[in-house]
Amino acid sequence: MSSTALRALAMLAWALAAAGALAGGPRAYVPNERAGTISVIDTGTGAVVAAWRTGDKPRGIVVSADGLRLFVTEQPDGLRLIDARTGESIRRIALGASPEGVALSPDGRLLAVASETANQVVLVDAERGDRLAAITTEGANPEHAAFSPDGRWLYVSAEDAAQVDVVDVGARRQVARIDVGRRPRGIAFSPDGSRAYVACELDDALHVIDTAARRAVQRIPTGAFSNGVTVHPNGRQVFVSAGRAAQVSVVDAASGRVVASIPVGQRPWNMALTLDGMQLYVANGRSNSVSVIDTATLERVRDIAVGDGPWGVAMGKAAR
Repeated sequence: MSSTALRALAMLAWALAAAGALAGGPRAYVPNERAGTISVIDTGTGAVVAAWRTGDKPRGIVVSADGLRLFVTEQPDGLRLIDARTGESIRRIALGASPEGVALSPDGRLLAVASETANQVVLVDAERGDRLAAITTEGANPEHAAFSPDGRWLYVSAEDAAQVDVVDVGARRQVARIDVGRRPRGIAFSPDGSRAYVACELDDALHVIDTAARRAVQRIPTGAFSNGVTVHPNGRQVFVSAGRAAQVSVVDAASGRVVASIPVGQRPWNMALTLDGMQLYVANGRSNSVSVIDTATLERVRDIAVGDGPWGVAMGKAAR
């Protein structure tokens, strides 16, 4: 083959590679609270492809159902809507003092934001960005809210109380409380909604709630300062981060036993699974990194450097 033909092939290969990099794969979005940025990771390559400036202390984050917008809580009192393709701010909504975790309803129409100091959960229309309701909860200092798979209920963890508050989404009011361990933080539901899993930081444990009975039925030790919870789409694995232990525990949902403990970075916090469920991204708040775990082998496969103080992770479709 002539040198001219070789050069042409090389240019074609470079062009194809460049086009692939531009198109990219599904994204992981990581809010860095101390840096005031969002790191954007291509989950296909593990490369950080952007770092977007936001307001003060971004924390909770979710991606809209169509993958085009991010919803990010910011200290001291707001929720920011961001274009997931460009990183440009679309709108900022005032919510109340110290918003933390944010959740998207299963149908993609509602956002629920836990407002710590206001002791409320604020509901927001995810399409229009309108504030719909502020629901006062009984437990002090709510940090996370999670929608049940059918969208009827919100479970709210009360950081300064050993309980989870249950909110009727349609009625816009709290209807029950469920006693759990001390300082409940992350919450996640099984795919069928029959169980809710709550990480209780000062108990170093995961509490399992029977949602029909509305009571905790099991306590599983999962590591010092357990806080983040994610359930695999198959419902068989529950992942729990332990901040002081610098690990992620893997709980077999059927037996309620820890089947693996995977070392990660320092102060692992909130987590998210890739859209195919094959990898778990773990925000390490003191290591300024994200650890990536292979959910089949249950091994850490890489660490990705991000900004200062990563708080969590949200997954989205490829940006176009």
